[in-house]
Amino acid sequence: MTQTFEIKSAQLPLVALLLKMPDLADIIEDLYAQFGPASQSPDFFDDDAVVLDFFHLEFEDVDQSLPALMSALQHCRLKPIAFRNAKPSAASAALACGLIEAPAEMPRGKAINPKNNVERPVAESVREVVREVVREVPGPATLVIDKPLRSGQKIYARGADLVVLAMVNMGAEVVADGNIHVYAPLRGKAMAGASGNTQARIFSLCLEPELISIAGVYRTSENPLPKDIHGKPAQVRLSQDGHDKLIFEALNP
Repeated sequence: MTQTFEIKSAQLPLVALLLKMPDLADIIEDLYAQFGPASQSPDFFDDDAVVLDFFHLEFEDVDQSLPALMSALQHCRLKPIAFRNAKPSAASAALACGLIEAPAEMPRGKAINPKNNVERPVAESVREVVREVVREVPGPATLVIDKPLRSGQKIYARGADLVVLAMVNMGAEVVADGNIHVYAPLRGKAMAGASGNTQARIFSLCLEPELISIAGVYRTSENPLPKDIHGKPAQVRLSQDGHDKLIFEALNP
């Protein structure tokens, strides 16, 4: 008999929204300010799938704004499909919104052979697929830009590293899911690890950014860089102590 379908594990990119306060109205406001239709980055996402992560919430309950959060994510071109690390009441609210519960741990899934899994519960099969979907997979590609970026221009290296061989002027944005290398002055905004890669780094031969960000942890020009970093060759990375702190280090010749 001819097999009409086959279910295999899939490696798909997925971003995670880490909820850090139970008042979802504040989160919604910040989402619209940064990525909404009227923001400076309305096209930052491209209908990316997102999982809501409740790990940082210490409270049992979230407020009643979860449906509004789902709507806000969609207006920001994000597609909420799952949640994880939720306590019972938050999990109930998320399930009521049509989200699927994803496991906290994300081991690599295995292909499902229908012949060997005829009696396997459907819910368990779905869970296996979701386990693989929420696995964030970095892309191996590199995008190279060899022209200066003017104010208002934006470059996004989706699933890739970004290499810029010319100046990034004030008002321009460079974004990458991987690392960002700027072999010239960096005076605009630079956001590496945009899909949550906390190992991403930013390198520049002349670091003078309006905003610098890695995996959502950012610092603006309102908080001046140290004199031994500002305007000099430097790299930026995240601390590995769990405190989500940006580390600026001079690149000495």
